[in-house]
This record gives sequence, C-alpha cells and structure tokens, in this order.
Amino acid sequence: MPGSPYFDGTPKGLLTWPKLLKIGLPMMSIVILIGWRYDILIEILLCISIALMFVSVLRK
Repeated sequence: MPGSPYFDGTPKGLLTWPKLLKIGLPMMSIVILIGWRYDILIEILLCISIALMFVSVLRK
C-alpha cells in the first residue's frame, strides 16, 4: 500500500478506509433506500447521527 506506515503490510484485523467503504457504503445505501421507500428517511438519518455522536463521545 503506497504511503503506508507499515513495512510488511497492514496488520491483521486493522480496518482501513477501503475495507470500511466496502462494508459501509452498501449497508448505508440499503438503509437509506428502505427509509426513503417507507417515508422514514428523516428518522433513519437522525438515528445515524445520534449513533455517530454517541460513538464519538465514547472514543474520547
């Protein structure tokens, strides 16, 4: 991986941006489409925002 601080490759179990995007984008797309279909998009986006704020507080 160019620009990687690891000489022997990434450590096992490390979640990098490419892996995170492969997991997160399809899941978020499906959740947003379901919310749009059932007219609960605002509620879903609000729950996602609250969850992200909760995670950021826990990581501090």
